Order: sequence, then structure tokens, then C-alpha cells
Amino acid sequence: MEKLMVTGGRPLRGTVQISGAKNSAIALIPAAILSETTVTLDNLPVLSDVAIYSELLEELNAPVIWQGDQMTIDPSALLSKPMPNGNVKKLRASYYLMGALLGRFGEATIGLPGGCNFEPRPIDQHIKGFEALGARVSTENGSLRIQAKELRGAKIYLDVVSVGATINIMLAASRAKGVTLIENAAKEPEIIDVATLLNSMGARIKGAGTETIRIEGVDSMHGCRHSIIPDRIQAGTYMILSAATRGDVVVDNVIPKHLEAVTAKLQEMGVEIQEMDESIRVIGKPEYESVDVTALVYPGFATDLQSPMTSLLTQTKGTSILSDYVYSNRFKHVPELTRMGAKIKVEGRSAVIDGGQLSAAKVKATDLRAGAALVIAALTVPDGVTEITGVEYIDRGYDHLVSNLSSLGAEVWREQD
Repeated sequence: MEKLMVTGGRPLRGTVQISGAKNSAIALIPAAILSETTVTLDNLPVLSDVAIYSELLEELNAPVIWQGDQMTIDPSALLSKPMPNGNVKKLRASYYLMGALLGRFGEATIGLPGGCNFEPRPIDQHIKGFEALGARVSTENGSLRIQAKELRGAKIYLDVVSVGATINIMLAASRAKGVTLIENAAKEPEIIDVATLLNSMGARIKGAGTETIRIEGVDSMHGCRHSIIPDRIQAGTYMILSAATRGDVVVDNVIPKHLEAVTAKLQEMGVEIQEMDESIRVIGKPEYESVDVTALVYPGFATDLQSPMTSLLTQTKGTSILSDYVYSNRFKHVPELTRMGAKIKVEGRSAVIDGGQLSAAKVKATDLRAGAALVIAALTVPDGVTEITGVEYIDRGYDHLVSNLSSLGAEVWREQD
């Protein structure tokens, strides 16, 4: 296992290129198996989750050619086979195989997913959607078995707004008979990205990005070429990181509209933001005002940026309150930040953060975004070296992290733990 070593105290300066969206990629790859011919994905992030998914497709007899940021998937000889164990246990988003295989073959047996364990995340809304489409869902030896003689369109109201359930139902419904309506659907840009791919493959989907999505099922789907949208969470992390180090960083290859919530909060703190067509320049200041932040579903402040934002709020003068109304217990990074001297008190769904200088320490990433928070915190420390273990979590969402930070002037390196 590796650990990340960080010497802070340097304002970061320069330009960083943002990769394709991780949260899109892990849905687009399984979506490709709904096609009977080759699908090519461009602007793919080089992440461990993507590598796991490519192995899963190989197991299903869908050969994958992955070169740089491009992946070509050939699902023409795809097999319908149970996948109860192995790589599906390593990846939260393996549940997208349920909707994709159900749509393609009318059946799927998939082990319950793994991934970051910052809070239990039930898949009851996924199951509700599959059953509404006519599938029977049962549990067998820790796996979900989903079967349907025929998938038929239905009106499905999601009890909670869920990105995963919205996408999974879209995948299955794309090959169902008739029309499916998903109401109270998630609106994230990644939903639109998946719908764009599916439509390019021959699906008939309208309303993606709104709370009502209409899907008219088709009998077959074909290959295409699709470029993945930029990763708004990675971009937001680098924006926060630039502000935290009092740096001057151009975050390039972004869609500024996807980042409006984080941009607004940074400006409220006193950070200077300059927006261009496909980039955002973030100029840090010596002092920041405290602010209150609430993580909500899109277009609100992203829950995936809640942890990184916690680290930035330790750099303000005064007291900030950060609340998360998407996940109630996403504060596992807080004990690690307190090891670094942060003054944070968690009260229910909120963290009360008093500004103050941090110090170097040995800390551990417990999930992907918590790891990003620790990296940001370490970069603000004026003296000493911070040692971060659990790097495998960070690698799930931030490709080229060390080289990107080094190019911005950070002193950061990996060592064997």
C-alpha cells in the first residue's frame, strides 16, 4: 500500500486540466453493453474504478481496448452470466450492471456493490423501478437476482432523488416495451451525459436534466462514439484547493454552469473568480469570510464537495456551518482534520467549523472525498510533512493527482507504507 506525503505552505499557481467525469464514466461503460455493436468512449478518466469496470466487461465477454483516455467496447458477443462476487464487490457503481443486463437480456444476477462506505446507501429505489417495469427481484446468497419475461414501460415515482436509481431505470427502460416515465428524477449533468450516449445508441429519451424523464423503449441499440463531460467534482476540488492555498490556478476543460454553486460560495468567502468559456481562474486572498454551506441535490452545492469544502472553511476568520442534506453522516474526515488541529464539532447533519491554522500530522483517508479533504488541508500547513494513508480511496476519483499538484508547485510524493 502507498501513502501520500505532502509539504504545505506553498500557494499553487498554474493551469490544471480536468479529466472526464468519473460519475459519468462508471455509468457510461455499463450503458455501452445495451448496444449490439462497438461503442467508443472518449475523454475517459484514468481511475481504478474504470479499470475494475473494464475487467467486469471482459468477464461478460465484451472485449475492451483502453488506450489513454479512450475506451472501445465490443458487446456484440456479450454473455448473460451471474456475477455474484469478485470485482462487483469492489465497486459501488457495479449496480449499473443490473439495469444494463436486465435491459439487454431480461435477467441479471449481481452481487451487492462495494465502494466507499461513508454511509449506508440502500438500492431500494433501483429495485422499485425494476419491479415497476415487470421484473421479479429476489436475493440469493448475497446477490440480487432480477428476472423479467418482458419489460414493459411504467410510470415510476422515486421516493427520494437518486442519481443511481434514475440511471439504472433509464438503462433498463431503454429496451422495455412502451413508454416509461421517471418522476422526481435526479437532474445531475451526469444524467444528461448518460441519456446523450443512450440516444446516440438509438434510445428515445427526453427530459434528462429535469425532474421528469420520458423513455420510449426500443428493440435494439447500436454502437456510437461519445465524449464524456468534464468532471465537475474534480474541477470543484481544484477550485477549492486553489483558494485554500491562496493560489492562482486556472481550472481548464470545465463547464462553468456545472460549477455555479461552488463558484457562488467561493465568491461569498472573498475568493476572486474569473469565468471563461471552458475554464475558471481561481485567485486566492490572504483572508476569507466565514460562510454557511448546505450540500443538496443538483443544482445545489454537491455533497461530493462537502468534505473538500470543510478543509477550506478551516482557513476562514470566524465560524462556518456546513450541513449535508444528501447524506446525514458524511463527516468521517472530521476526526482526521482534528488531528491536524482543526476546530470542528459535528452536530447531527452539520459541522460547526472555527477557522484556524492547521499543523502536519499522520492521517488516514476513509473514503474518496475525505481523502481529497485531507490533501487540501495538508497543502495549507505552513511547516512539516503530512502523511496520508488510504491513498487507494483517492485514486478512485482523482487521476494524475501527484503530477497535477506538482505542476502547480506543490511538494507532494508517494511512498510505500
